[in-house]
Amino acid sequence: MTISDKAEALDIEPGVIGKGRWIERWMPENELFWESRGKKIAFRNLVFSIVAEHIGFSVWLLWSIVVVRMYGTFDATTGELVAAGANGWALTASQGFTLLATASGVGAFLRIPYTFAVPIFGGRNWTVISALLLLVPTLGLAWVVQDPTTPFSVLVLVAATAGFGGGNFASSMANITFFYPEKEKGWALGLNAAGGNIGVAVAQKLVPLVIGIGALGLSAAGLVYVPLALAAAILAFLFMDNLREAKADPKPTAKSLQHGHTWLMAFLYIGTFGSFIGYSAAFPTLLTVVFERADIALGWGFLGALLGSLSRPYGGRLADRIGGSIVTVISFVVMAAAGYTAVLGVQQKSLAIFFASFMVLFVATGIGNGSTYRMIPSIFSRLHAAKGEDTDESRLDFKRQSAGAVGIISAVGAFGGFAIPFVYKISKEMSGTIVPALQIYVVVFLAMAAITWLAYLRKGATMRNV
Repeated sequence: MTISDKAEALDIEPGVIGKGRWIERWMPENELFWESRGKKIAFRNLVFSIVAEHIGFSVWLLWSIVVVRMYGTFDATTGELVAAGANGWALTASQGFTLLATASGVGAFLRIPYTFAVPIFGGRNWTVISALLLLVPTLGLAWVVQDPTTPFSVLVLVAATAGFGGGNFASSMANITFFYPEKEKGWALGLNAAGGNIGVAVAQKLVPLVIGIGALGLSAAGLVYVPLALAAAILAFLFMDNLREAKADPKPTAKSLQHGHTWLMAFLYIGTFGSFIGYSAAFPTLLTVVFERADIALGWGFLGALLGSLSRPYGGRLADRIGGSIVTVISFVVMAAAGYTAVLGVQQKSLAIFFASFMVLFVATGIGNGSTYRMIPSIFSRLHAAKGEDTDESRLDFKRQSAGAVGIISAVGAFGGFAIPFVYKISKEMSGTIVPALQIYVVVFLAMAAITWLAYLRKGATMRNV
């Protein structure tokens, strides 16, 4: 008898797609169902979730490369404008960091309502809606960069709408959490996140190319993503599904906020994902402002985001095998070491040392992203076990809490993407260098490594080796 026959004999009927592409029952922990039907459906949803999230991340970080072309060259002594950037723009480093921080901060904030959107609308339905919302920042960017006399406040407002792309991550991760069994969540969530994260690298590589083609100039950066956003919405509409067990009132998400571990993981996620998105946004600008190498920024600035994205699923896989907490601690230590050598690169005016240090830093943030995300469902599984109510209802409640926590943690963590450009801005304005900012990051990474060890690795910790 085949696995499919056994599933039918056991009256396992979840996975049937009904009206509006709603799946009424979903049992990924049932091995018979998972192997006969569930894995294929879950993978299909994962693929098109990655597509939509990839476009979202790309749109979120569009400004990270556009501002590099908008910087003016100013006399170091008088501060007078020497040469304007593309389209006649003459942004200062401070203005550039402000635009980057705004897009990152709004994206972080929107992750909270986006998390609640999955249980309210359904994962497939919200993916369609969120993909269509990307038309606002893409068309807005294409419009606003045409006129260099546009007030800076308008630039900030349009950059804020790029946050729609950042919100996509929370809803996508919360949705995919429901599709996969516990043993495969780390790899699945890692792939989903990596597919989205890599959109940063693709945008930073693609945008300089399309800007140089034709007569559209900077406007091409936004226009190229208009058809891609539409394609993501159409594909999600045609091929993704809603899970009935994921459609419930938002109470489990709100309940997840009552657990201290939710907030502790959110803090740690600031150090991993917040660092990834913050450094991804700021890296091309740092190469331009600190080393005056816009050519390197436009040609190779994407490489850090690419390495960080590709390493993320391996962080999840390592966490599946040896535990997320130990992988997270190691990641923070490596990030601190890389930050220290980046300081040396700035002090010695060595682009090679600085660039290499950031490549290591990006890889460590990617691995840390995967491991911290893998810790979340493990923590909620232990919380459920500690409660001592092993019923279908209690299991589903904690599963929903875990999915909600994923979104909330991603929202809080993403605020690191706002803080990092902002701290660079303050450091540059007050001291004329980014060294104090880098030194602060080193101390923060070491503190986070210590906190992770105390809460999740030390002997006697209730959540040891999650």
